[in-house]
Amino acid sequence: MKTLIAYSTLTGNTKKVAEEVGKAFANSEVCDIADVKELDYDLIVVGSWIDKGTADKKSIDFIKKINNKKVAFFFTLGAKADSDHAKKTCEVIKNLFLENNNEIAGQYYCQGAIDPKLIEQMRKTFPADHPHGVNPENEARWAAASTHPNEEDLKNAYDYFKNLF
Repeated sequence: MKTLIAYSTLTGNTKKVAEEVGKAFANSEVCDIADVKELDYDLIVVGSWIDKGTADKKSIDFIKKINNKKVAFFFTLGAKADSDHAKKTCEVIKNLFLENNNEIAGQYYCQGAIDPKLIEQMRKTFPADHPHGVNPENEARWAAASTHPNEEDLKNAYDYFKNLF
């Protein structure tokens, strides 16, 4: 099966996962979304980082170009993978693919480090009682996210996609 793993990354998290996912397929190409030349693949796997509850803009623009294909996706986000935010984000991205009659073969997501510039912006912008404000809970979440994706996340990504077909 000729497979494309195309990713967008801000901090390098999504690229790490993409490279691991690529190892799960015998005939795959792993590249940044910006370097994709054509979409003639049996399976297209898209990796994105999360921005405001959905895929980043670069990924959204790429997803909109994919029509009537077998697809899968993965993403990294600052929240825990079992959080309501992650689950809602998964549904949003799934719907982006379904808008163009794509067949979704699977999805994987894991926590990833948050861009330090974004954390600094949140510290300056939001009061402590805001969902993104500086408070002990968010500080703990940001610190925990900084250790991801870890070896277990990468192994889980590989295993998920290796066992998908």
